[in-house]
Amino acid sequence: MRKILYLLQETRCEQLKTSGQEGRISEVREMYGFMENALNSVSLGAGQVWDSPYTKLSEALTTGDFSYALGEFVQRAMVPGYTNVLFNFEPLVKPDTLPNYLSVTRYQDRYDIDDLEYVPEKGPVLAGTKEDATKRSYKVEVWSKQWDFSCRAIINDDMGYFEDMGMQMGRSARRTLERFVSRMYNNATSIARLTGLGALYSTNGRMTSTRISTARMAFNQRTNASGNPIAADLKYLVYPSSLADTILQIQQSELIPELATNAANTVANQFTPIRDPYIAVVFGSGNNPWWAFTDWKADNIVPLVLARRQGMTAPILLRKKSDIETFASFAAAGAPVSPLLGDFETGNIVVKAHDEWGTYCDGTEGNLFDFRGVYYSTGTAP
Repeated sequence: MRKILYLLQETRCEQLKTSGQEGRISEVREMYGFMENALNSVSLGAGQVWDSPYTKLSEALTTGDFSYALGEFVQRAMVPGYTNVLFNFEPLVKPDTLPNYLSVTRYQDRYDIDDLEYVPEKGPVLAGTKEDATKRSYKVEVWSKQWDFSCRAIINDDMGYFEDMGMQMGRSARRTLERFVSRMYNNATSIARLTGLGALYSTNGRMTSTRISTARMAFNQRTNASGNPIAADLKYLVYPSSLADTILQIQQSELIPELATNAANTVANQFTPIRDPYIAVVFGSGNNPWWAFTDWKADNIVPLVLARRQGMTAPILLRKKSDIETFASFAAAGAPVSPLLGDFETGNIVVKAHDEWGTYCDGTEGNLFDFRGVYYSTGTAP
């Protein structure tokens, strides 16, 4: 039995050395030493008091028990969690900073002044007109989530289960924002707006190099509210995970991949693909929607806007301060304790992730700040 305990002890100590936790080796040796002493009829316990013979370690271990003990207690470790797919949405949205939580108003001049008109000799010059700018309003909202942990659970954590909790909380905040941005254009109202605008703004075709070319030509024919041509180029192509290979094929093919011709693939490397993992696609259904966006920095067409409150450029992780303090006597001043002791009543440690953002929302436009910067396809037609 002692040989088994010794082997368990040495195996655990070797694992601690390998993982860079040499500081815990002495603690482990003391624990296994206590187990070995418990094999005797009596042992010297805490406070220099002899433990009862009835507290000794009396269960006999078999070879099967040894395998279980070695796997469960010595070789126990946390397996890393899944790696999340990131949605790099930043090029699609224009950032804005708001001073507080109140709504702000932004104006965009979407009209030109009138063209000049021919004036005959001694003829009158007609007065020109100027349309009002388009008004848009939005505000910042609060997004938060709280978690409670027992101080004992964290102190007893010998596997590092809670070590990356802060990272997971930050990832949760980022994931929430990514879903939010994805829903700005992937919602019924925004889609209905683009579909209702006709062929220059939407199609039903699946993603092919030919249809991407059609989308490019659609952007090239965009006009402002006065009907005058504007600079609008297809820059970003947003696609679901199910179209990853299609994107690669289109970008790497010198010829049009879906046609048995020698026609050149003119759209290869003419756009930047952005994978949106939050676009829901039923596998095998053939329904693979995709979107195209302009570069708002180059074309000054803002399809989406993401507003944050001043000073809140990123999510923050918060922990509730412990309401416990130590004291030597009732008359003496208290001293703060470690936050790991939690609160006074329950010992809970309370943490939360907090973020603030918002966007434009309208019953007709959806979340499209300017529809001229977006193109949509249901991805259903062959």
